Amino acid sequence: MPSICTSTLPVKMTVVAACLLVMTINSVQLPAMPPPKGGSGDLIGTRAPEWHLDGWLNSRPLKLADLRGKVVLVRWWTAPECPHCVATAPVLNDFQKDYADKGLVIVGVYHHKSSTPLKESEVAAHAQRLGFQFPVAIDRNWTTLKKWWLETGDRPWTSVSFLIDKQGVIRHIHEGGRYESGSGDAKLMEEKVRELLREG
Repeated sequence: MPSICTSTLPVKMTVVAACLLVMTINSVQLPAMPPPKGGSGDLIGTRAPEWHLDGWLNSRPLKLADLRGKVVLVRWWTAPECPHCVATAPVLNDFQKDYADKGLVIVGVYHHKSSTPLKESEVAAHAQRLGFQFPVAIDRNWTTLKKWWLETGDRPWTSVSFLIDKQGVIRHIHEGGRYESGSGDAKLMEEKVRELLREG
């Protein structure tokens, strides 16, 4: 008659093996789910591509690469039927007045939405009406808007703002609509501008 030790050994070994297997499975860290596509957070920390703009106002033609060492705020806008653009204009003008001499460059990028043909003279008139003293350019066919924003996810707004640091890296995005004077969005944008200006 076999002893208890010899008869139960295989069972004990099976139990131990099963326990070790469970412990191993529990200790394995499964990879985290990737973040859902479409959020602007996917773009934070990435280098902003070069833009393709023309029809410059208030400035010679600029390249993003030429602005290294500056903090750059790029705001897409349109007219005349854009209440969000009208509401945001005073904030941009205040930023220009308060921070241009400290290293901030604002670029207002016009993207045409009207059914009438695009006329540079009308863009200039709209920019003057909004009080823009900073560089303004035209994004024909939305070439840069598509590359920077619309083709990178599900984007409900086109009046987007990108805040780019001195190394050309996207650090903050306002996804569209307005940021009026005194609003939380405007205060956050100003905080980010100050933060990036302080960086070396």
